[in-house]
Amino acid sequence: MEILKKVNKKAKAETNTGFGTNSQNYGGRFVNKNGNANIQKVGIGFLDSISWYHIMLKIPRWKFFLIIVLFYFIVNLFFASIYLLIGVENLRGVESITRMDKFGEAFFFSIQTFTTVGYGHISPSGFLASFVAAVEALSGLLSFAIATGLFYGRFSKPNAYIQFSENAIIAPYKNGKGLMLRMVPHKNTNLSDAEAYITLGIMIEEEGVFINKFYNLPLEMSRINTLNLSWTLVHPIDEESPLFNLLESDYKETIGEVMVFMKAFDDMYSSTVIKRTSYTFNEIVYGAKFLPMYDKNESNTKTILHLDYLNKFVRVTL
Repeated sequence: MEILKKVNKKAKAETNTGFGTNSQNYGGRFVNKNGNANIQKVGIGFLDSISWYHIMLKIPRWKFFLIIVLFYFIVNLFFASIYLLIGVENLRGVESITRMDKFGEAFFFSIQTFTTVGYGHISPSGFLASFVAAVEALSGLLSFAIATGLFYGRFSKPNAYIQFSENAIIAPYKNGKGLMLRMVPHKNTNLSDAEAYITLGIMIEEEGVFINKFYNLPLEMSRINTLNLSWTLVHPIDEESPLFNLLESDYKETIGEVMVFMKAFDDMYSSTVIKRTSYTFNEIVYGAKFLPMYDKNESNTKTILHLDYLNKFVRVTL
């Protein structure tokens, strides 16, 4: 019950958080560092629980290209096997003798048909071979249409190219202290009308039962017109803050999480982009101060933004 006594009673718990009313049933953190909800869905079929389109848009670039290449070769191996079963004598222009050479001729004919290149060196003869070639040509057209749409979707999808600091800190702020974390746009993006919100989830014991309570943490500045340099979000830990009475030892012994939601308008895409992250209490450094990320150049004509300083801080006494 000690942590319940230390959580500031003046702070009003938030019920409209989107985490439901049975928040004591949550396991682990609420939001992963990458911003995705830490949820595993069960009770539904595997194919119904996933969206292949969203997966192909979200997977890393190397996995995307690997899947495309594997699909390309597997499909052509499949049709080459069919041509081999039908008999390569139904493919005019095949003059190979060994079975391996015949399979090679069928494989490259499949590639030419699938891509609709059609060099003309080999052509199908008879109804069955012509029918398989027609089906393969249609499959190739549909496959390339899908692949083109996926390529376009991946390259045109708006992304918030924003990095958050690895740690949040409890730092000196005015005559007291404040919870701070910072972010920076790490690519050539022009972000405007940036807004940020922070929600605190903390586990406390009430009547012998551990439950999670949520609090909206007011920020010193929750909205800025443009986000060109780094932006440090500051929650003043004053008498109205639920963190007011917490000491360094409380952050080590208490299960809590600070969830961050940020949105901004990207001029490049003419669209709103969103970024999320979270910090568990063991990712909050008590008694620290961020190092400045930017300064002027020698000629005093440009501002230099040091992206590698995003996570740098020094220890201070509170």
